[in-house]
Amino acid sequence: MKTLTHSSKLPHLGTSIFTTMTGLANQYNAINLSQGFPEFDAPKRLKQGLAKYCEQGFNQYAPSSGLAPLQAQIAALTGRTYGTDINPLDTVTVTSGATEALFVAIQTITHPGDEIIIFDPAYDSYKPAIELAGGRAVHIAMQAPDYAIDWQLVAAAITDKTRGIIINTPHNPSAKTLKQADFDELKTLVSKHELLLISDEVYEHIAFEGTPHISVLSDPELFSRAFVIASFGKTFHCTGWKMGYCIAPEALTQEFRKIHQYVTFSSFTPAQLALTDMLAEESEHITALASFYQHKRDLLVNALQTSRFTILPSEGTYFLLLDYSEISSLDDMEFCAYLVKDIGVAAIPLSVFYQTAPGDKVIRLCFAKEDDTLLQAAAKLSAL
Repeated sequence: MKTLTHSSKLPHLGTSIFTTMTGLANQYNAINLSQGFPEFDAPKRLKQGLAKYCEQGFNQYAPSSGLAPLQAQIAALTGRTYGTDINPLDTVTVTSGATEALFVAIQTITHPGDEIIIFDPAYDSYKPAIELAGGRAVHIAMQAPDYAIDWQLVAAAITDKTRGIIINTPHNPSAKTLKQADFDELKTLVSKHELLLISDEVYEHIAFEGTPHISVLSDPELFSRAFVIASFGKTFHCTGWKMGYCIAPEALTQEFRKIHQYVTFSSFTPAQLALTDMLAEESEHITALASFYQHKRDLLVNALQTSRFTILPSEGTYFLLLDYSEISSLDDMEFCAYLVKDIGVAAIPLSVFYQTAPGDKVIRLCFAKEDDTLLQAAAKLSAL
């Protein structure tokens, strides 16, 4: 029998760092501040709604674009939050998590040979999706400790092959938010070069110090050429439900849906109904989310004040970066292995989010955890 040979479409990829670190955390019984999922449960009303609609028999396919009542509630939320008036049936597509929405949006805009600009440190799904579409990811690095975008570098990176730009705000993993000046620069470039835009805004409701998140949805010119991605999993502490959505202008939505229908076709029907009720009747959960997570950020930051880590600013998301250069000369992969095995805390090395790691001694912690968990982890880290 001939040996089957197969050429990998993603030969440079292996097991994700999130799977690796969570596995190590479980193996060494460490406190897991690595993978970005909440330790606490989804709202009671949401779980009750899911059980109710399952029991009532809403267990078959939903329309591919999403249930109309949920689309309407998403449009209403968008209007309340950003003052944007959209037609939900033509612009809102419910997806099986934000990662599916990102994948589909990238497939929608990327043709073989196209270049898509992404900013490192970047969420790890962007580059593989670009490559699977036959495109090339053009990496522009943001540098610690500011993680600001150098828009002159962006302008210089644009060629006649550049098709689009992916932004992420609030940003995972740096926990920085884009400012109005960034959007002004972005608008100039996408207009001048007729580029498309994918805006990953899954942490949109988690921005701190009372400073509201700036969305592409609030700028008609940018939105006219954009796909805006959001996540119910992040907003309602239910990452395991894999529920998200994409908002885009009608013409772009039509192209998005052509691909979405052959990826998941439609998403979890009873969850869509439960989310509809949650948005309609308990919207205060969303308005309270920023203060909920700011408390957890501040608790962790304060508990680390006596440590030898340098704490970098967290303007949004549920992540915090720590510089450990005063503690160890190990690289960040080695340092995270040491932390989980010898100290009992799992973190993520920031180098995995770069095409070319800058050599910074920075790790990422997730503070979407119970207060006691954060305090226990901080005590271990402060003893270093």
